[in-house]
Amino acid sequence: MPTRRQLILGAAAVVATAAGTLALGAWRSRRNPPQTDASPLPLALTEMDWRLTSQRGVPVGPGDWIGRPALVFFGFTWCPDVCPTTLINISDWLEELGEDAEALTIALITVDPERDSPEVLADYVSLFDARITGLTGTPDEIARTAAAFRVRYEKMPREDGDYTMNHTAGVFLFRPDGRFAGIIDFHEDPAFAIPKIRRILT
Repeated sequence: MPTRRQLILGAAAVVATAAGTLALGAWRSRRNPPQTDASPLPLALTEMDWRLTSQRGVPVGPGDWIGRPALVFFGFTWCPDVCPTTLINISDWLEELGEDAEALTIALITVDPERDSPEVLADYVSLFDARITGLTGTPDEIARTAAAFRVRYEKMPREDGDYTMNHTAGVFLFRPDGRFAGIIDFHEDPAFAIPKIRRILT
């Protein structure tokens, strides 16, 4: 019987070959841009005020990331395509960066705290790379965090009575001093993604 890792990675591989599906996933995340009264760009980490819980049960806030370059991604463990594909991409980037990747903080922040407990996130991120931290919290804590990153998300009911989450895609890059450095768009060519990461490492 296939393991959950095989099922997730196998499904992501199928999705990665379906350009139309990938385009739809990216379009869904961008057709409703973040609703903010200020800049659509994320705040600097030094200007954020939130606290979440890691998959290890440890409290984490933006101040904990100061001093190291950071890659931050919003998603959820039941995501059928965009999230596992992005996490596979991140794993590939880390492998290509080699020893330089050890200087990075990498975090997945859930937009589905109802289902994504620390235990669920621990199981999920372990399928991709041990260096990825999964973060969750109460709905209010997630909303506060998403607002600081200018991320939009919403619950989307399904016909079977369950639901999925529509959310902003892309990996946010931050310099060691906490300044926002840019975004790696969903399914961006590694030829562009890797140089963006290397710029925040220097």
